[in-house]
Order: sequence, then C-alpha cells, then structure tokens
Amino acid sequence: MIISLFIILPLATVFINSIIGRFVNKFSDVFVNIVNFILVVLSFISLYQLNTYYNKIFVYQVGGWAIPYGISIVMDHLTVFMLIVVNIVAFLVGLYSISYMERYTEKWGFYSLFELMLAGMNGVIISGDLFNIFVFLEIASIASYALVAFGTERDELEAAFKYIVLSSISTGLILLAIALTYGYTSTLNLADIAKTIQSSDNLLVKIIIFLFILGFGIKAAVVPLHWWLPDAHPSAPAPISAMLSGVLIKTLGVYLIIRVIFNVFPLYPKLLTIILFLGILSMLVGVILALYQWDYKRLLAYHSISQVGYMLLGIGLGTPLGILGGIFHLLNHSIFKSLLFLTSGALEYNFATRDLRNYFYVSKTMRNTTFSATVGSLSIAGVPPFNGFWSKLLIIIACIESKNIFAGLVAIVVSILTLASFLKVLKYGFYKENNELMEYKSKPEILNKSEVPFLMRFSMITLAFLCIILGVLLYPEIREVFLSKAVEIIYQGGLYKEFILK
Repeated sequence: MIISLFIILPLATVFINSIIGRFVNKFSDVFVNIVNFILVVLSFISLYQLNTYYNKIFVYQVGGWAIPYGISIVMDHLTVFMLIVVNIVAFLVGLYSISYMERYTEKWGFYSLFELMLAGMNGVIISGDLFNIFVFLEIASIASYALVAFGTERDELEAAFKYIVLSSISTGLILLAIALTYGYTSTLNLADIAKTIQSSDNLLVKIIIFLFILGFGIKAAVVPLHWWLPDAHPSAPAPISAMLSGVLIKTLGVYLIIRVIFNVFPLYPKLLTIILFLGILSMLVGVILALYQWDYKRLLAYHSISQVGYMLLGIGLGTPLGILGGIFHLLNHSIFKSLLFLTSGALEYNFATRDLRNYFYVSKTMRNTTFSATVGSLSIAGVPPFNGFWSKLLIIIACIESKNIFAGLVAIVVSILTLASFLKVLKYGFYKENNELMEYKSKPEILNKSEVPFLMRFSMITLAFLCIILGVLLYPEIREVFLSKAVEIIYQGGLYKEFILK
C-alpha cells in the first residue's frame, strides 16, 4: 500500500545512503532528494485516493491482524494534510541542503539523520496505535538531537544536551501516560481506546490526558514548557532549524495534541480552556521575548513559540471555524517559518554571523534572499494578501464568533508586535540606510558579497511563492478537498473511531 511507503522509503534511504553515500561523491545529494520528491508525489496521490475511493478514512492492517491485535496504519484527511505539509517542506529543505551543507564534513551522515527524522515524523502521522506513535516519536527525536549537534561546536553541543534532557522528560511523561492508558483500557489502538473510554469523569482518564498534554506540550515548545527551543533552533544548521520549527514541533507536538484530545479521549470544556490559555500565553511570551533579540535565528525561534500559540488558540476555541484557522495556520507557519530560517542560513552562509547588526548591503547584493525574507516577514506578521493573514483572520473571527473577545484582541496585539519585530529584521538585516553603509565602503569583502547558490535560492523562492498563493486554499472548492474534511475529522472526533471500527 502507498501509505506504508511513507515509512519504508525514508528508512530504506537511510540504509542505502549509509552504505553508498560515504563512498560515492554526490550520491546523497541526488538519491535523497529524489526520494523526498517521490514522497511529495505520494502525498498528493494519497489525497486523491482518499477523496476518490475511501471518502473518510482508510485503514491498513499490517500482516492482516485485526484491530486491536495488529498494527494499524491510518489515512484520514488530517493524516494526508500533515503528510503533504511535512514532505513538501522536507523536499525543499533537502534541495537547500545540497549547497548549504558543503561546509560541513560527512554530508552523507547529515542526510541519513535527516531521512531518519523524516521517517519518524511520517510514522507518527500515520500510526494508529500509541505504541508505534511512541516508537516513531523517539526515532524522530533522536535524529533531531544529533542534527542539532551536527556542527559539534560548543554552543551546538550544549543546545543538544539541553534538548535531550527536556525531551527526555517529555518522553517519560508520554510513556507514563501510555502505560496508564493500557492499564485502564487493555489496548493501545487509538480507535479501540476511544471505544473503551466513554466518559471523562474518571479521575485516571483526566490524569492521563494531563500527562499527554504536558509531554506533547514540551515537544511543541508551548509556554511554560518551551525552554529547550530558543537554544536548539539557533544552534542547528539552518536546514535543520527550518525542519525543527517548520514541521517537527507541529508533528510531535501540535498534531499529537489534536489527535489524542479530539479523536481518542473524551473532550470536555475545561480541557479546551486549558489549551486556549496555553495558546494565549505562548503567543504573548514568545513575541515579547522575540522583540529583544538581535540574533536572527534566536528571534525566529521565539516567534515559533508565539505562532504555535495561534494554532492552539484556534484549536482551543473548539469551533469549526477556529479549528480551520488553527490547522490552516499550522500549514502557513510551516511554509513561512521554514522560509525565514532558510533566509537566515543564506545570510550566515555569506556573513558567518547571526547578528542582524552585522549584515550590510544585503538588499543590493542578495536580491533573491531579500525578496524571500520580505515575503516571509510580511507573511508571519499577517499582512494581506500573504498566507499568514488569512489564517490569523480566521482565528480572530472565530474568537469573535465564540464571544471570546479577549483572545481575539490578544491575537491582534501579538500580530502587531510580530510586525514590529520583523520590521526591525528588515531594516537592520536587509535595508540599511546609506549613511549606515558609508563606513563599509572601504571593505570590499563586505560590498562584494554575492547571492547564495542556485538551489538555496530555488528553495527560498518556491517557499516565498507558496506564501503568496496559499490563500487560494480558502476558495470553497479547494477548501472542501483539502481543509474542510480535515476539520471534520477533528471537530466530529467520533468519526475517527466509527470509521475504523465499523
């Protein structure tokens, strides 16, 4: 089945690349990116098949074992939505890495870890039981630890160590929640758990949900569980920063919160209130801390925390419009935040620094990078007609519709502060005034900077183009094919159980 290839192909790539890549020059560049492109194509084929043949949900039982005894691989519209997001970003980041990672040794090792992380994320998305979700979550996490430390410099190793420690706490909480779930329900299949647990009044069920929220909240870098992210993202190579912020924290954090809370355990209003509160807190804390940053990548890391808050706010509202805004913002953030991290990598590639105050003449010498950064900045700030505007608008309207005016006002204020932060980025990083450049006229090594290699520019321009056009997904015909059915799976949580167990 096609769905199993999302795990098989990247894992096979890890094996083949580890054997051949270290000996054959450029093999990794070509082979890995071909596989990643195939995964993008398979993602869209899966969407077509789901809409044409299966309608709601398709379940593949590995080895033919029936639920709950066998391993279930599940494909619904939320699954396909996440697969498309993850694999598009992975493909473009992989292309970018061909040139960017030339400055690192053992490039084949980078690609092997990259594909291992991708296999883990795909596995988390399509797994239909808690055991395999945990296994693939750990595969993705372990690969990401190594990738954060890939440059083996002091800061990178320190950041990776912090990441490991806090992620291990998350792992422990999730494993404890899984053990308690199995003890209570005698099953690990998600649909079977949903069938067994009929009420949220049981204290043990509430404890299990709380543990899952804490565990996945650390993975998603939700405030106050965000401590690892501001160090890990800036320290990693730019392609990995793009993957961590663009898709990893959403797959291992936000997606699993949505899946477990809406499709598995009984949903009660207080839980939505907690998610809503965490969203508002993350939005405010993330954007305020970002305002003070001059390190470009650290600034982007804090904005990742803030933007995850928008997703949780939309989901926490619990309305169809709020959920639509939340998952649409998940998609949009994956695109524009990956783009912004790639632009930071382009600047670091040329200037060997992350400090915004040390970039000069960028708008004159790196026009494609400047254009991409401008589009990404306007997108994350929610300026129309870029993609970030539409998802933020949906979330704000959903707040008003649900009479949560305070949350809507916070979303507007955070968006304004985000715009202020990225105006600083554009002014100091890309569009310095002439009088600020005069003292560098005598330094040809600054003025003679050239644009980054073609494949790096191609990835950035492609992501910038997506930022411009993704608003079309809200057209009714397109929304019905891609977004609305994913919202239905979340909002009508019982659909997941009913279609799998029928």
